[in-house]
Amino acid sequence: MTRLDPLVARARRLVEPYLAPGAVVAVSGGADSLALAAVVGFFVRRRGLDARAVVVDHGLQEGSATVASRAAAQCEAVGLPAVVRAVEVRDLGTGPEDAARTARYRALHAEAAQAPVLLAHTLDDQAETVLLGLGRGSGPRAVGGMRPADGRLRRPFLTLRRADTERICALHGLDWWDDPHNADPTYRRVRVRRELLPLMEEVLGGGVAEALARTAELVRMDADVVDRLAIRATPTSGRVDDVAAFAALDAPVRLRVWRRLAIGAGAAAGELSYAHTRALDGLLSAPGGTRIELPGHVVAVRRGDAVVFEH
Repeated sequence: MTRLDPLVARARRLVEPYLAPGAVVAVSGGADSLALAAVVGFFVRRRGLDARAVVVDHGLQEGSATVASRAAAQCEAVGLPAVVRAVEVRDLGTGPEDAARTARYRALHAEAAQAPVLLAHTLDDQAETVLLGLGRGSGPRAVGGMRPADGRLRRPFLTLRRADTERICALHGLDWWDDPHNADPTYRRVRVRRELLPLMEEVLGGGVAEALARTAELVRMDADVVDRLAIRATPTSGRVDDVAAFAALDAPVRLRVWRRLAIGAGAAAGELSYAHTRALDGLLSAPGGTRIELPGHVVAVRRGDAVVFEH
């Protein structure tokens, strides 16, 4: 009997809790997603799991249809049924990466219906995400990185390294595709991966990716607690009726409540910045009649001892 490789055994243990009938595995053809496909394929072959791979063809590179077809064939080779879905990528001003991601997730969710969508993000991806969040000053949610479970999205490989997924592919006889975008220095994430993280590893003596992933988990746990406190403290009236009482809340809770109130009033969530919430907080000490313009044509106004939101 052939001995099961410990890495493959570990990957199966990581994946199993996230499986459910109808599960969809997002596959690009890269090592990470093919490794995930190979692991899920085991549960299809041996346990009769109802699952399939979805290979999204964004059509953004020459030969993308061939790459997608080959990825689907490799999924089938490890026992995981696969389909290719071509999508139209429409950049609405947020950049090509975001546009491709939006089109991809829309296709994956449509295929999965209410079942989970398994993504092959690794610890390396998590470390890059944390560094990008730190660099942008995006706050604890960004520094908290990606969640293992986020709605219907599941990321069972967040504790595996990229080298681990390549080894899993090699053990299953899979030949992965290297996306040329992953070597293009015009993408900020590529420079973080190829320049910043190796430099940090050299300066700090190794273990940086693991430390960043651990930091993300700790920040995420703390942020979850503050979010729950903010939910409890959010006025059901949709306004602040007593600025003195509201000012007594701890600042992290208060700022989250401001954001919730502003979005509830119709402010554009994607454009509502930290500067906006800070400006809202300034209304607590502002004279009556002071107005704050928010994205989405919403205005916050100090009226007596209250702050109200208007269109």
